[in-house]
Amino acid sequence: MKKRIITIAITAALAITNLSAYAAGIPRETTPLNATEAQIQITENLISNILDEVQTGNLGYTLAAGYANTRIRKAVIANQTDGNGYGILSPIAQNAIRVMRDMQLRPDAYAEAEEELKVLLADIITEVQNGKDYMEAVKEAYIKIYKSVDASFNYDEQFSLDTCYRDIPAVGVERFTVARKLLLEAQK
Repeated sequence: MKKRIITIAITAALAITNLSAYAAGIPRETTPLNATEAQIQITENLISNILDEVQTGNLGYTLAAGYANTRIRKAVIANQTDGNGYGILSPIAQNAIRVMRDMQLRPDAYAEAEEELKVLLADIITEVQNGKDYMEAVKEAYIKIYKSVDASFNYDEQFSLDTCYRDIPAVGVERFTVARKLLLEAQK
């Protein structure tokens, strides 16, 4: 009996260790641009096992987002978020879940975008490797992406207009996500 209890305890400990070892992290390219690393880490700690379920296809966006929002709301109410509110932690979670689910459903779109953007953004990637400011590089990358669809697009003009009057070329979200990923990798 004692041997059986020890075996069960060891098995449980290994299972817990394996769960934490495989916990999915939040891809930094999915986070809101104003999110801090501390806020991302807090969110990651709260929802990493939900992200695991999204990555394996066991949870779709709606259920995962609902579970994440509930956890974040409870943590904020219990003062377990170091003063960070629902208004920033929830968007971090929602973006991560949305993109991870999209990557799972459309891996080819992300692979294709990466190959195209490595070429399109090569000069900006090199500038970031040489110390260019990340936020400035993101804006330049977005402009290049929009202009690759419509050469006459004027980013500053369109984004100075009220949102209901903007005429912005249709671009897949995967292109912006991959662009940020490439720039973050170049920054390291």
